[in-house]
Amino acid sequence: MVAHAEDAWFRRFHAAPEARARLVCLPHAGGSASFYFPVSRALAPDVEVLAVQYPGRQDRRHEPFLTTIDAMADAVAGLLADKTDRPLALFGHSMGAMVAYEVARRLESAGGSVDTLFVSGRRAPSRQRDESVHTRTDEGVLDELRRLSGTEMDLLGDEDVVRMILPVVRNDYRAVETYLHVPGTPLAAPVVAFTGTDDPVASVAEVRSWADHTSAGFELVTLQGGHFFLTRHQDVILRYLADRLVDKGRVHV
Repeated sequence: MVAHAEDAWFRRFHAAPEARARLVCLPHAGGSASFYFPVSRALAPDVEVLAVQYPGRQDRRHEPFLTTIDAMADAVAGLLADKTDRPLALFGHSMGAMVAYEVARRLESAGGSVDTLFVSGRRAPSRQRDESVHTRTDEGVLDELRRLSGTEMDLLGDEDVVRMILPVVRNDYRAVETYLHVPGTPLAAPVVAFTGTDDPVASVAEVRSWADHTSAGFELVTLQGGHFFLTRHQDVILRYLADRLVDKGRVHV
């Protein structure tokens, strides 16, 4: 049963049986595991990359959505609880950063450890805004996607593709916008936060507040670009991941 659940939730794009570390990557709203294929390709075989596949998309499209950040975090943390054979790190972009943070909290609360929490394109949990994209019309949700440039513009012109992705995107925005951070013990894991200089949904100051959520080290990496700055600066981010997860210079990206 557990093995089946793990196969559903985690994608291993490249074999890494002798990996020195494990990196779990959590996608953004509307995103899927395949977004992290380049990360797996670059870091294998030194790092085992597990890309999370949320229910309701791609090969899991017939499964019901999980409608809250907490439900997503519960599922992922439950599957990671016994993976103690190598150092574990988490990487999440946008909504994925929120899920990764809550996964880290759950693992540490249960006595486990997280080597590093990498967050990208998301303000700190304590820095909340009043947002309601999930209540908009379909065209209103599409306007937000265009604003963030998170989906290729030519795909938005394909009616069948739009019909397919809108329920996923709306569900994920609902999860993000109804999330309420419950203050608690700061993480024992260090946090590395990546942000774009022109991200409309996460200012540099809001991202810097991730420092308040860890009792270990904090590093802020600011890169040029908007919400999906990481696609432009993939090489930079991969170097940070490699340097943190294995001996410096061991992984070549």
